[in-house]
Formats: sequence, structure tokens, C-alpha cells
Amino acid sequence: MPRDGAGIARAGSATGDGTASMTSTVLRIAMLVAYPLLAHWASVGGGDLAAGLALLDLVALVLADALLKPLAWAWAVLAASAAGLWLLIGTPWPALLLLAPPMLFTGFLAWLFARSLASPRGALITRIVAALERREPDQLAPDLLRYTRRLTAAWAWLLALLTLANGVLALVVVPDGVFARLGLASPWPVSQEAGSLFANILNYGVLGGFFLGEYVIRHRLFRDRPYRNFVDFIRQMGALGPGFWRELFR
Repeated sequence: MPRDGAGIARAGSATGDGTASMTSTVLRIAMLVAYPLLAHWASVGGGDLAAGLALLDLVALVLADALLKPLAWAWAVLAASAAGLWLLIGTPWPALLLLAPPMLFTGFLAWLFARSLASPRGALITRIVAALERREPDQLAPDLLRYTRRLTAAWAWLLALLTLANGVLALVVVPDGVFARLGLASPWPVSQEAGSLFANILNYGVLGGFFLGEYVIRHRLFRDRPYRNFVDFIRQMGALGPGFWRELFR
């Protein structure tokens, strides 16, 4: 039976929304991958141009949804940011500004994980596991509930330690660290290249290694899981949808 006009319109709207959501997700992933590479390039010879591109990439990442709609104010902010960064070329500011994102990123995530431990909605990872099992957090088995709370705390500690390490590096790297820019001798001089390698590349390796290692441990401790393997686990995590992830981090 043919659909009526309203049904076709709703289907078209749903398809359009799904396409827009997928486009936004792909764009965000591309910009997330691009940022550390651009930031590291700026530290190993790319100079102010690479630093400006890295910082502009961050601005675009924050504005991604509004840019895709598209909203005029978002494009105006992006253009103004590009103009401002262009004016900063030749000054110490691009290199100094690049010291902040690794610390802010891990610090913000550490805060989110730690905050969720006191939330009545449940710890962050507890809520993810409950969503995968299609039940409420307080309906999880006691041992799984305990494990997910401890894992949430472990993530908070790991991210806090990385934040501390990134903060120390921002102070002591030479020649673009805070101490050097203030004309002070760095107590533990670290080269710009080595500091950038840790803050912009190895940070994500540490997080990825912890994620994979924890999966192996969880697979051994809890055999009855709603996913078949690691690939299926990632697929089901993605299938929870953008709405779930937005609500999770609110």
C-alpha cells in the first residue's frame, strides 16, 4: 500500500536527520584525529601556521553541529577566529595556546568521571554498561555494579594523572613552555618535540592501551556479556546513539 504524504515526509525527515547526524559524527572524528597531528607538527617545525591550523581545528570541532546546519553566527565565529589567529602569527601566543588543550581535555574528562561517582543516576561506566544490557543501573548484578564503579574511579585517576603530567610539561618544556616564556630557568628542561609527543600523541596511546587492557580483563571476569567480541562491543557502543552520549555527559 502506498504511503500517504505525511508518512513520506516523516520518513524523509528521519532519513535527513540520520544523514546529518552521521555527517556530524564523521566530521568530529576527522577533526579529533587532525588536531593532535597538527599540534605535534607545530612543535617539530610547522611553526605558527601549523599552530594556527590546530587551534582553528579545535574551534571548528566545538562548532561542528552549528556549522553543518548551517548557522550564520557559527560561520562568523569561525571566520573571526581564523582572522584572530592570523594576527597572532609571529607572536608567542600560538605556541602558548597549544599547551592548554591536552591539559584541559584530560582534566575535563577526569572531572566528568569523578563527578559521576556521586551522581544518583549512577557512575558513568555503570550507566554505559546498563545501557548495553538494556536495563537500569541499579538492576545490574552486584559484582558488575561494583566493578563498573571501580572502573569509573580508575578512569578518573588515570585522566587526573595525565592532566598533572600535561600541566607540568606545559610549564617546563623549552623553548615555548611557560617558565621559558617568563624568562625563568626550567627545573626539568624537556624539549618541545618530546613534550609535544607525549601531550599530543602518547596521551591517546595511554588511554587506548588502558581501554583495550580493561576490555581483556572484563572479558575474563564477566563471560556473560551482550556482545560477542571487541568489534561487536564497539558497534553496540556506537549504536547507543548520539542522544545517549549527549545525555551521559550532561
